[in-house]
Amino acid sequence: MNTPRPEAVEAAASAIVAAFSATDRDRYFATFAPDATFVFHTEAARLDDRAQYERRWDEWVASGWRVLSCTSSDRRVQVLPGAAVFTHTVDTTVQTADGRESYRERETIVFALDGDDLVAVHEHLSPLS
Repeated sequence: MNTPRPEAVEAAASAIVAAFSATDRDRYFATFAPDATFVFHTEAARLDDRAQYERRWDEWVASGWRVLSCTSSDRRVQVLPGAAVFTHTVDTTVQTADGRESYRERETIVFALDGDDLVAVHEHLSPLS
């Protein structure tokens, strides 16, 4: 089984952050496997697949939500046979119908190799206190 290169993991994570930063729905969700799971401290329950998250995203956008900025720092890559774990700190500012909101969170993204490509299979956000 192949082990991902750390620089490929960094590039895959950067692509996710860039797409999210641009509120680019199609580019963002293309980085996730259809059966990816999502755990966000802002949601009452786990989102069990990409389609469920896409519906939530569409609700947010319809309510006036969009990303104004998203930056990644304190990045770490751990590679495993066939997979990788990427952790970082994320500083995000969004626009909502109620105004601007900013968050500092810890995020973990788990990647799996799909042939030669890395695809995100799990994302977890928690508040940074």
